[in-house]
Amino acid sequence: MMLFTILLTSLLLAPGPSFEENFEDATLRLDYTMCGDASHTDIYLADMQKTGPWAGRRSKLDQPLLRGDCQIALKADDGTVLYANSFSTLFREWQQTAEAKDRPRAYENCIQVPFPKKPVTAELTVTDIHGKVTASLRHRVDPEDILIRKAKPGLNHVRTILESASAANAIDLVVLSEGYTATQEDKFFADASRLVKDSLFATAPYTALKDKFNIRAVFAPSQDEGPSIPHEGKWNTTAANSHYDTFYSERYLTSSSMRKIYDQLGTVPFEHVIVLVNTPIYGGGGIFNSVTLATCDHPSSGIVFVHEFGHAFAGLADEYAYDEFEPMYSPDTEPWEPNITTLKDFGSKWADMLPGGTPVPTPPSHDMPYFEVRRNWDNLDAALKKELTGKLGVFEGAGNSSKGVYRPVQECRMRMNECESFCPVCQRAIARTIDYYTR
Repeated sequence: MMLFTILLTSLLLAPGPSFEENFEDATLRLDYTMCGDASHTDIYLADMQKTGPWAGRRSKLDQPLLRGDCQIALKADDGTVLYANSFSTLFREWQQTAEAKDRPRAYENCIQVPFPKKPVTAELTVTDIHGKVTASLRHRVDPEDILIRKAKPGLNHVRTILESASAANAIDLVVLSEGYTATQEDKFFADASRLVKDSLFATAPYTALKDKFNIRAVFAPSQDEGPSIPHEGKWNTTAANSHYDTFYSERYLTSSSMRKIYDQLGTVPFEHVIVLVNTPIYGGGGIFNSVTLATCDHPSSGIVFVHEFGHAFAGLADEYAYDEFEPMYSPDTEPWEPNITTLKDFGSKWADMLPGGTPVPTPPSHDMPYFEVRRNWDNLDAALKKELTGKLGVFEGAGNSSKGVYRPVQECRMRMNECESFCPVCQRAIARTIDYYTR
């Protein structure tokens, strides 16, 4: 019943501009550098490349599903938006840290858009937590520009893990090897297959919507085995330059070398990148419409991957509340992420899913501290676990803030690894994203 409910609530968006009229069946890769500090952002164009076939959506071209922290648009000479999308960046996340108050830094970003048939204006905007534009860049894109590089097929080995439909009719994921040496190719392909089959497609709603995906794995050998671990003084030479200790958090595994990642993929068609890191150490990261980093050999690697892919694919927010950083959300603005709310515009979130009479905010069903729930999860009464994961409400504590930000259920995969499933709100958000890309 849940699947049918999800599908019936799919977005009904107008078709928008014609893909065939405005774009080639090819991809334009735009490389940007974002730099600045906590209060200032500059954006610079670094390069443009024409790569492989266009794997993105071909309808609803001018209608991004979520706002994200940044937006990209291609506009015709009369101002008509021919294509638009949204995304988030490691740079915007870094701007929330203490380091950003003391010194500026620069981060790479790679954005894929359909290759235009005629000259267009590309417009990239960065927005703050209020949705206010804080930086922007406009530049011309002429498809005949001789300085648009023509990407060549990479030398890396590519293997298809799952093929359900053409690139135009499916969501195309690519898994890139990281920290696997030349002798570990077989291990990588086995790890990649296990990651998607035993983790992603073992989790609802992906299980029932498996036929909406194409998945390819790209083996790019690394000189050294495993990622860099700065707190151990270990810096490796690898395919994607991944490292722990992002923002000085030991478990946060990311890469700021986006251009190197995209270069490894050559002309392989894809919409979402998963960097699979050859390590037994806990960690990971996911940036909306940018990249997911997952580990292969930790006992919870698959669980963490599904959580991080929830960020990168469906724009889901964290539902825990450690209060680690400066508040990321403001009470006067509704967050763009679909699974949290400040109650500023709760009607746009899961208000339609709440049972009648549900108090808003909703009091918790127990008084156990968060970490005690995690420690005792496997021993909790089955009826209590069902209530914690399935009873919809508006529970305070989410988005890494203990006050003023609310989540749909008491425990969800976006809140803690021990939880076996996504809540109904997160499941609907994931299913809507799949529908958006494939309808």
